[in-house]
Amino acid sequence: MTLFIVLITVLSLYQFGYLDELLQILAKDHYIFYWMLFVGVLAEIVAGSMGMGYGVICTTTLMFLGIPPHIVSASIHSAESFTTAAGSVSHIKLKNVSKSLVKKLAVPAVIGAIIGAVCLTYLGEYYSKITKTLIAFYTLYLGFQILSNAFKEKQSKALKRKTNLTRLGIIGGFIDSFAGGGWGPLVTGTLIKNAFTPRFAVGSSTVAKCILTITAAVTFFFTLGIQHWNIILGLLIGGIITAPFSAMLTAKLPVKKMFLVIGTLVIVMSSITIYKSVFS
Repeated sequence: MTLFIVLITVLSLYQFGYLDELLQILAKDHYIFYWMLFVGVLAEIVAGSMGMGYGVICTTTLMFLGIPPHIVSASIHSAESFTTAAGSVSHIKLKNVSKSLVKKLAVPAVIGAIIGAVCLTYLGEYYSKITKTLIAFYTLYLGFQILSNAFKEKQSKALKRKTNLTRLGIIGGFIDSFAGGGWGPLVTGTLIKNAFTPRFAVGSSTVAKCILTITAAVTFFFTLGIQHWNIILGLLIGGIITAPFSAMLTAKLPVKKMFLVIGTLVIVMSSITIYKSVFS
């Protein structure tokens, strides 16, 4: 359906003579729209198969390309508002969502997201180099976390550990909004590690993530306005095109090998970004 809409749109633009003009606009900023289209597809495939990684991949790539931190997070959350909404609807239909768990995570996550977005708007603009280095170190840490999942053996059933969901939601919301990603590895990872039922952990976490993503996107809109729409559009179209196939790909892709590849890629790109930030 999505591909059909895209095709109809392109044909309509061609029919009315606007296609050449559109292609010229999309070629701006060294063809970044097409790079973001590719990143959106890759990130959605990874997120669909591993249950995490969309924000980490997008943030690492945009930072690597030299985009300012506040633009990075604002662009990712604007695009991700739509992809997380689609994922949330799927989880609700499949009855993978615990309403009480969503409430306990979403309310503090919204507070954390607003604080994170406001802080990044100020720090990202005036202390861009320091903020960029800090976020690169954080994505480097997440890269090692993703990589370690490739070597973890399947956990035996454990007793459910007590989890401070309010604190987890606030920290997760702040980090995701401030650093452009990290909710999945931190929040979903913690819930599963503390023996929450995986389907409810992933489903409820996805719905809470959708709420915080929309909150962060709206906050960035009021503090920054819409900037770099070509980045947003590329990530959005790439994610929407891939989303319907994510579930089918999940069963076929070798998840452990993907952890290995993506973890290594995030580590290498974050390390280069840190090197550029410190020595440039």
